[in-house]
Amino acid sequence: MSRKRVLPEYWFIMGGIILFVLLFFLSQVLNRYLLHIFILMGISSIATVSLNLTNGYTGLFSLGHAAFMAIGAYTSTLLAFPLTLRQSYELPLLPSFLGGAEAAWPFLPALIAGGVMAALAAFIIGAPVLRLRGHYLSVASLGFMVIVATFAKTWRGLTRGSMGINAIPSYTNVYWVYLWLLITIYVVWRIVNSRFGRAMMAIRDDETAAQVLGIYPMKYKLLSFVLGAFFAGVAGGLYAHFTKAIRPLEFSFFLTFQVVVMLIVGGMGTMSGPVVGACFLITLRYALKPLEEHLKLYGFIELVYAVLLIVIMLWKPEGIMGQRQLRR
Repeated sequence: MSRKRVLPEYWFIMGGIILFVLLFFLSQVLNRYLLHIFILMGISSIATVSLNLTNGYTGLFSLGHAAFMAIGAYTSTLLAFPLTLRQSYELPLLPSFLGGAEAAWPFLPALIAGGVMAALAAFIIGAPVLRLRGHYLSVASLGFMVIVATFAKTWRGLTRGSMGINAIPSYTNVYWVYLWLLITIYVVWRIVNSRFGRAMMAIRDDETAAQVLGIYPMKYKLLSFVLGAFFAGVAGGLYAHFTKAIRPLEFSFFLTFQVVVMLIVGGMGTMSGPVVGACFLITLRYALKPLEEHLKLYGFIELVYAVLLIVIMLWKPEGIMGQRQLRR
């Protein structure tokens, strides 16, 4: 194997070791509130990096990411839910493969199953929806998000409706979150630097020219859509087992809006941009939260997000990172 191929792998391994040493140090010195924010940064980064594969590198504009996070959250929750609580919640529509009378699944298989269910949903809807372009695709993916949220509200025998599911086992910690973030970044990096990634970027730049070169756009669009949905489902599962309670309202349009703003602010089509955007906006949110509560201007943070999005689109449309990438 040549040095050119070995060197990037080496940096990922070294970066992972340094990251987990740093995580151990932070978990010892940070209080619970700051650690809570740090974990939310990691979960948001996973969701944003996965959306970047679809929106940033393939040139699609999907607004259905919250739906995939909801599917992953509910699937992993129902699989890992303790048997005694399942019986007390009386979920008659719970199928046997999602738990039933069997013992609860371990956290990791339940988390992966949530991602697989989200990817399966993306594959089913992707075939017809990805034939659309531009704002038509955005509206269609937004419609899918509304469908998933509506089902979560109405299927009380499976999701308990608007009441949501409480007492979810608290399995998510800082190590799980940043391990999955490292995996997400690595997988996206490998795809982007392969022939699949070059085909995706060719479709993003000029789909007609890509077709002339023999690239079949639907194949690569579906690949990026399904893979992005898988990691979005994992992010949703991590979020559910971190907050210990989920409701359909949490996976509404605002969540999609938040992830899209993180991606645009950080910089679409870059490896480091989604992480920078997610960390910046989560920090901004918790910095402004005391001011919002003091002034009793509820919705002030969402207003700041919207203004920030307008400013970025007008004066720095390439995002904070621009064309730069933190390679190492």
